[in-house]
Amino acid sequence: MKIVSSTLILLFLFSFKGLTQEPEIRALLQKQTEAWNRGDVVGFMEGYWKNDSLMFIGKSGITYGWQQTLDNYKKGYPDKTAMGFLTFTFIELKPLSKKYFSVVGKWHLKRSIGDLGGHYTLLLKKIKGKWVVISDHSS
Repeated sequence: MKIVSSTLILLFLFSFKGLTQEPEIRALLQKQTEAWNRGDVVGFMEGYWKNDSLMFIGKSGITYGWQQTLDNYKKGYPDKTAMGFLTFTFIELKPLSKKYFSVVGKWHLKRSIGDLGGHYTLLLKKIKGKWVVISDHSS
C-alpha cells in the first residue's frame, strides 16, 4: 500500500511540475508568434536552439542547424506579405520530463496572397534554464 501511495504522490508531483512548465512553453510560442507577425524572422527564431543539431523537418525534408533553418525561413518568407499573420492552435501540450516538453498543434498563416496552414510537432528542451525548440516537424 505504501508503494502505491508513494507512486501516486510522485505522479501527482510530476503532473504538477508539468503544469507549471506549460505557461513557460505557451509564453515562448506567444513571443514567436508576435515576432512573426511583426515580420521579424530572427526574433521568431529566438525560440529555437542556436545549435547545429537543431532539427527542422518540413515538406523539403530535414534541415539541421539554427542558421540553415533561419536561411530557409528567409528564403520561403522573404517579406511581410509572404509571412502573413500567424496563429497557433494547441492540440496537446505534454511534459515528457523536467527537461523535455512536447507540443502538437496547428499553424495558420492568413495572407493576402493565399492562406497556408498545417500541423506541427515540437520537441522542447530546457537548456541553461531556458526552454528552446530542439526539433520542429511542420507540415
